[in-house]
Amino acid sequence: MSDYYPFVILIIGMATVIGMIIGLRINAFIALITAAIIVSFLAPGETAEKIARVAAAFGKTAGGIGIVIAMAAVIGKCLMDSGAADRIVRAFLKVLGEKRSGTALAASGFVLSIPVFFDTVFYLLVPLARSLFRRTEKHYLKYVMAIAAGAAVTHTLVPPTPGPLLMAENLGVDVGVMIMIGALVALPATAVGLLYGSWLDKRMPIEMRPLTVTHEPDAEADEAVAESEKELPGLLVSLLPIILPIILIASNTAVGYRADAEHAAQFTAGQVNDWPALRSSLASGDVLAVDALPEDAQALLKKSGNLSDSEQTTLIAGLNTAIGSKKLLPEAGNLARASLAKVEHANRLVLEREIPEATLKRHVWETEKRKTANIGLLFGNPNFALLLSATIAVLVYVRQRKPSKEHFTASIEEALMSGGLIILITSAGGAFGAMLQFAELGPAIEDLFQGSSGAGLILLFLGFGIAALLKVAQGSSTVAMITASAMLAAMIDPSTLSFHPVYLATAVGGGSLMGSWMNDSGFWIFSKMSGLTEIESLKSWTPLLLVLGITTLITTLILSIVLPMNG
Repeated sequence: MSDYYPFVILIIGMATVIGMIIGLRINAFIALITAAIIVSFLAPGETAEKIARVAAAFGKTAGGIGIVIAMAAVIGKCLMDSGAADRIVRAFLKVLGEKRSGTALAASGFVLSIPVFFDTVFYLLVPLARSLFRRTEKHYLKYVMAIAAGAAVTHTLVPPTPGPLLMAENLGVDVGVMIMIGALVALPATAVGLLYGSWLDKRMPIEMRPLTVTHEPDAEADEAVAESEKELPGLLVSLLPIILPIILIASNTAVGYRADAEHAAQFTAGQVNDWPALRSSLASGDVLAVDALPEDAQALLKKSGNLSDSEQTTLIAGLNTAIGSKKLLPEAGNLARASLAKVEHANRLVLEREIPEATLKRHVWETEKRKTANIGLLFGNPNFALLLSATIAVLVYVRQRKPSKEHFTASIEEALMSGGLIILITSAGGAFGAMLQFAELGPAIEDLFQGSSGAGLILLFLGFGIAALLKVAQGSSTVAMITASAMLAAMIDPSTLSFHPVYLATAVGGGSLMGSWMNDSGFWIFSKMSGLTEIESLKSWTPLLLVLGITTLITTLILSIVLPMNG
């Protein structure tokens, strides 16, 4: 029974989350933090620490994503209030033309939903869909589905939207990598969703109807609220709050990969000052366990006499293989989420403390490329990038609208309040995932899949399935992403995967799109703001998200094979 105890804890944790959210209608934050505490009590560890570690995990997650989510909320609010979002949409329509208005709406939703929440993007773009229908008197369903396709997929795949952001945090994925791969996976999903919307529009044509939602613009007011081009900010300044953080974060990722590619901590033959002394130190087992080296390198430690050049190369290669292990030297710290180059650096530092410099020269870690990467870490830090972007968005808002101090303060506070609940939910999800790790779920999963060459792909399907189940059960894509990625994080050791863990995140994101129905707020936003009936929404919105989710999974599977990035 002990072998299956971690799975029992997992089932209890899942049942707690789903039962409280669906059965008791309790807020997701309360449900997740309660589940985290229950799992912590059931998991091994000192009794006195079981509550404290939940709070510590909550704080760690909040520290990683809190500022970013708050700044993203401010950016989204300012883009809407300043007219910058409207400018971006008009630019797409102008470039693509009325004949490609569906593509323009999908592209607008795709871009705007990166920093702005889905419901806000849909509120913004639906009046344009209605205006286009009045001009063309056709394709209304295609227009609203195009908006939904573009906005829904980046909402679940591209940071700094909270769900993708916390998935990256949970799975140890660099935010820049998450942005790039998330966008790469989102593009074909959006294209397929747009094609599906066009196909369904021909088979289920729907006339635009007056809206029954009294607090939103009605059909006649849609055009009245439109502003002239002169009243809107310029295109470049409108796009800047969106593209600037993406450029900074992606640049940080690029220079980091460039520095890591040097593998500056690896051994070279020229660094060895005394071969006999080095072999003696390694053979003693005091520096590192002999069996950490490959067999051909172990054999050379027993050989008498000097080593030939080729044998020296073999021993050096063996040492470099050894220091690439995340579990080689406990003194090197927790390396589970570190890149290979940083793992080598941490292990090399430990070895250099044991091997005299007279035997082995010290490696130079701060190379020119590493110094550049360190600058990238400063300016490409998501907290700094989003803070800078929020500052620009606020300045654009103030310049365009010239709000009073009272109105300005109220607007920013409204944005921060909307982000506050998301921070609580995501941090509670992070705590829940951390407690599952204490339950030793990862080793149990490894034992279950031991000897299975397809274990990595199985995890992709597992993450997709868990997220889809959670989405159908409780309706929130964000909660589904947070919970499923936290569970996967507790199950995996990234070093054992045949692909980059970012693909686990995109698989989970795809699953969180599945099965949207009447318990999903997005369903009602789509239905009420577009003027469709519940049945029409079930026939259009629900299968659209099914198409988006399946396309995301297929794209993820293909990329994990052809572009594994597991180096």
